[in-house]
Amino acid sequence: MKYNPDIIKSKRKTVSIEVRPDGKLTVRAPERMSYREIEAFVNSKSEWIERALERNKSMQGEALTPYTQEEIEKFTSLAKAIIPQRVAYYANMLGVTYNKVSIKHPKTRWGSCSSKGNLNFSCLLTQMPLEILDSVVVHELCHRKQMNHSKQFYAEILRIMPDYFAREKWLKENGKKYSGRLP
Repeated sequence: MKYNPDIIKSKRKTVSIEVRPDGKLTVRAPERMSYREIEAFVNSKSEWIERALERNKSMQGEALTPYTQEEIEKFTSLAKAIIPQRVAYYANMLGVTYNKVSIKHPKTRWGSCSSKGNLNFSCLLTQMPLEILDSVVVHELCHRKQMNHSKQFYAEILRIMPDYFAREKWLKENGKKYSGRLP
Protein backbone atom coordinates (compact mmCIF):
# COMPACT_ATOMS: atom_id res chain seq x y z
CA MET A 1 0.00 0.00 0.00
CA LYS A 2 1.40 3.38 -1.05
CA TYR A 3 0.58 5.24 2.19
CA ASN A 4 1.12 2.55 4.87
CA PRO A 5 -1.72 3.75 7.16
CA ASP A 6 -2.48 2.63 10.68
CA ILE A 7 -5.61 0.47 10.38
CA ILE A 8 -8.15 0.33 13.19
CA LYS A 9 -11.01 -2.12 12.81
CA SER A 10 -14.10 -1.82 14.99
CA LYS A 11 -17.86 -2.36 15.05
CA ARG A 12 -18.57 0.51 12.70
CA LYS A 13 -20.51 0.60 9.45
CA THR A 14 -18.37 2.99 7.43
CA VAL A 15 -14.71 3.47 6.59
CA SER A 16 -12.85 6.74 7.17
CA ILE A 17 -9.38 8.15 6.61
CA GLU A 18 -7.64 10.65 8.86
CA VAL A 19 -4.51 12.51 7.77
CA ARG A 20 -2.74 13.61 10.93
CA PRO A 21 -0.62 16.77 11.12
CA ASP A 22 2.55 14.64 11.14
CA GLY A 23 1.51 13.19 7.75
CA LYS A 24 0.61 9.74 9.11
CA LEU A 25 -2.66 8.18 7.94
CA THR A 26 -5.18 6.32 10.06
CA VAL A 27 -7.93 4.24 8.48
CA ARG A 28 -10.92 3.24 10.59
CA ALA A 29 -12.85 0.37 9.05
CA PRO A 30 -15.58 -2.14 9.86
CA GLU A 31 -14.31 -5.44 11.29
CA ARG A 32 -15.66 -7.36 8.29
CA MET A 33 -13.74 -5.27 5.72
CA SER A 34 -10.75 -7.10 4.23
CA TYR A 35 -7.32 -5.52 3.95
CA ARG A 36 -7.61 -5.71 0.17
CA GLU A 37 -10.87 -3.70 0.34
CA ILE A 38 -9.21 -1.19 2.67
CA GLU A 39 -6.27 -0.84 0.28
CA ALA A 40 -8.65 -0.28 -2.65
CA PHE A 41 -10.55 2.35 -0.66
CA VAL A 42 -7.35 4.19 0.31
CA ASN A 43 -6.10 4.09 -3.29
CA SER A 44 -9.44 5.49 -4.51
CA LYS A 45 -8.97 8.46 -2.16
CA SER A 46 -5.36 9.19 -3.16
CA GLU A 47 -6.23 12.60 -4.67
CA TRP A 48 -7.95 13.69 -1.43
CA ILE A 49 -5.06 12.29 0.64
CA GLU A 50 -2.48 14.20 -1.42
CA ARG A 51 -4.43 17.47 -0.97
CA ALA A 52 -4.62 16.86 2.79
CA LEU A 53 -0.89 16.12 2.96
CA GLU A 54 -0.15 19.34 1.03
CA ARG A 55 -2.41 21.34 3.36
CA ASN A 56 -0.54 19.90 6.35
CA LYS A 57 2.83 20.82 4.81
CA SER A 58 1.72 24.40 4.18
CA MET A 59 0.48 24.69 7.76
CA GLN A 60 3.74 23.35 9.21
CA GLY A 61 5.37 26.59 8.13
CA GLU A 62 3.06 28.38 10.54
CA ALA A 63 4.29 28.02 14.11
CA LEU A 64 1.23 26.90 16.06
CA THR A 65 1.81 27.96 19.64
CA PRO A 66 -0.21 25.70 21.94
CA TYR A 67 -3.07 27.30 23.84
CA THR A 68 -2.46 27.69 27.55
CA GLN A 69 -4.80 26.12 30.08
CA GLU A 70 -5.99 29.63 30.96
CA GLU A 71 -6.87 30.33 27.31
CA ILE A 72 -8.81 27.08 27.03
CA GLU A 73 -10.71 27.92 30.23
CA LYS A 74 -11.50 31.38 28.84
CA PHE A 75 -12.73 29.90 25.55
CA THR A 76 -14.86 27.38 27.46
CA SER A 77 -16.42 30.09 29.61
CA LEU A 78 -17.18 32.19 26.54
CA ALA A 79 -18.62 29.16 24.72
CA LYS A 80 -20.94 28.40 27.65
CA ALA A 81 -22.28 31.96 27.34
CA ILE A 82 -22.67 32.00 23.55
CA ILE A 83 -23.36 28.51 22.21
CA PRO A 84 -26.52 27.64 24.23
CA GLN A 85 -28.12 30.88 22.96
CA ARG A 86 -27.25 29.99 19.34
CA VAL A 87 -28.57 26.45 19.87
CA ALA A 88 -31.88 27.74 21.27
CA TYR A 89 -32.25 30.21 18.40
CA TYR A 90 -31.66 27.65 15.65
CA ALA A 91 -33.58 24.85 17.41
CA ASN A 92 -36.64 27.10 17.38
CA MET A 93 -36.08 27.90 13.70
CA LEU A 94 -35.72 24.19 12.85
CA GLY A 95 -38.56 23.07 15.12
CA VAL A 96 -36.42 20.56 17.03
CA THR A 97 -35.79 19.83 20.67
CA TYR A 98 -32.56 18.80 22.38
CA ASN A 99 -31.48 17.60 25.78
CA LYS A 100 -28.31 19.23 27.09
CA VAL A 101 -25.51 21.31 25.61
CA SER A 102 -21.93 20.53 26.65
CA ILE A 103 -18.76 22.45 25.86
CA LYS A 104 -15.54 20.49 25.47
CA HIS A 105 -12.17 20.83 23.76
CA PRO A 106 -11.74 17.78 21.51
CA LYS A 107 -8.94 17.76 18.94
CA THR A 108 -10.91 16.29 16.06
CA ARG A 109 -14.57 17.31 16.33
CA TRP A 110 -16.31 20.64 16.27
CA GLY A 111 -19.63 19.23 17.42
CA SER A 112 -21.65 16.08 17.91
CA CYS A 113 -25.22 15.02 18.58
CA SER A 114 -26.17 11.86 20.46
CA SER A 115 -29.30 9.82 19.82
CA LYS A 116 -30.57 11.12 23.19
CA GLY A 117 -30.38 14.70 21.92
CA ASN A 118 -27.25 15.70 23.83
CA LEU A 119 -25.20 18.25 21.92
CA ASN A 120 -21.44 18.72 22.33
CA PHE A 121 -19.46 21.62 20.92
CA SER A 122 -15.80 22.61 20.87
CA CYS A 123 -14.90 25.67 22.90
CA LEU A 124 -12.64 26.70 19.99
CA LEU A 125 -15.70 27.65 17.93
CA THR A 126 -15.77 30.92 19.88
CA GLN A 127 -12.46 31.88 18.25
CA MET A 128 -13.91 31.60 14.74
CA PRO A 129 -16.30 33.87 12.85
CA LEU A 130 -19.86 33.63 14.20
CA GLU A 131 -21.16 32.27 10.88
CA ILE A 132 -18.82 29.27 11.27
CA LEU A 133 -19.98 28.62 14.84
CA ASP A 134 -23.58 28.87 13.61
CA SER A 135 -22.93 26.37 10.80
CA VAL A 136 -21.72 23.77 13.33
CA VAL A 137 -24.75 24.45 15.55
CA VAL A 138 -27.15 24.04 12.61
CA HIS A 139 -25.35 20.88 11.46
CA GLU A 140 -25.72 19.24 14.88
CA LEU A 141 -29.33 20.35 15.33
CA CYS A 142 -30.25 18.91 11.93
CA HIS A 143 -29.16 15.55 13.31
CA ARG A 144 -32.24 15.83 15.55
CA LYS A 145 -34.23 15.29 12.33
CA GLN A 146 -31.80 13.02 10.45
CA MET A 147 -29.18 11.02 12.37
CA ASN A 148 -27.10 10.61 9.22
CA HIS A 149 -25.53 12.62 6.44
CA SER A 150 -28.12 11.87 3.76
CA LYS A 151 -29.46 14.16 1.05
CA GLN A 152 -32.43 14.89 3.33
CA PHE A 153 -30.05 15.91 6.13
CA TYR A 154 -28.20 18.40 3.92
CA ALA A 155 -31.49 19.65 2.43
CA GLU A 156 -32.58 20.50 5.99
CA ILE A 157 -29.34 22.42 6.60
CA LEU A 158 -29.58 24.30 3.29
CA ARG A 159 -33.17 25.31 4.07
CA ILE A 160 -31.86 27.29 7.05
CA MET A 161 -28.38 28.13 5.80
CA PRO A 162 -28.10 28.27 1.97
CA ASP A 163 -24.36 29.04 2.10
CA TYR A 164 -23.58 26.10 4.41
CA PHE A 165 -21.09 24.45 2.04
CA ALA A 166 -18.98 27.62 1.82
CA ARG A 167 -18.89 27.73 5.62
CA GLU A 168 -17.99 24.04 5.80
CA LYS A 169 -15.18 24.64 3.29
CA TRP A 170 -13.82 27.49 5.44
CA LEU A 171 -13.81 25.21 8.49
CA LYS A 172 -12.00 22.43 6.62
CA GLU A 173 -9.38 24.86 5.33
CA ASN A 174 -8.87 26.78 8.58
CA GLY A 175 -9.94 24.49 11.40
CA LYS A 176 -6.52 22.96 12.06
CA LYS A 177 -5.12 26.40 12.77
CA TYR A 178 -7.28 26.25 15.89
CA SER A 179 -7.43 22.55 16.80
CA GLY A 180 -3.70 22.17 16.07
CA ARG A 181 -2.99 24.47 19.01
CA LEU A 182 -4.64 22.24 21.61
CA PRO A 183 -2.08 20.74 23.99
